[in-house]
Amino acid sequence: MIKNIDGIGVALPFVYSAQDGPYRLNKTLAATVKQNLKNLILTVPGERIMLPEFGVGLRRFLFEGISGEVYNRLTYKINQQVKKYMPFINIQSIDFRTMDTDTSLAPNQVNVSIVYDLGEIGDTDVVSISQFLN
Repeated sequence: MIKNIDGIGVALPFVYSAQDGPYRLNKTLAATVKQNLKNLILTVPGERIMLPEFGVGLRRFLFEGISGEVYNRLTYKINQQVKKYMPFINIQSIDFRTMDTDTSLAPNQVNVSIVYDLGEIGDTDVVSISQFLN
């Protein structure tokens, strides 16, 4: 039986929840924004129906080789997309780590950490995404 249906939206990845009903729900604005930001970073432009310009397409950049120029283009794209689709977010910093800067990472792994706040609400959080180069 569903005990609590209070939630803002479905949490990803889909997980059955006896408490929330068929799927686990995001219950806070902060959790929903974090999920939406991660979705924006990982979505490839053209992948989203009716919004062909939506998304950063992080994985596309990984096949270009790791360099400062790629980091700069990726930082620009992240800032551009957040400004357009999530203007209530203030990005404070974007950090890229590879095995060269963090020995705990695999040789073909890149970690992107985005520190942001929710403007007037003032909550600060971090989205951290790890991707592996093929």
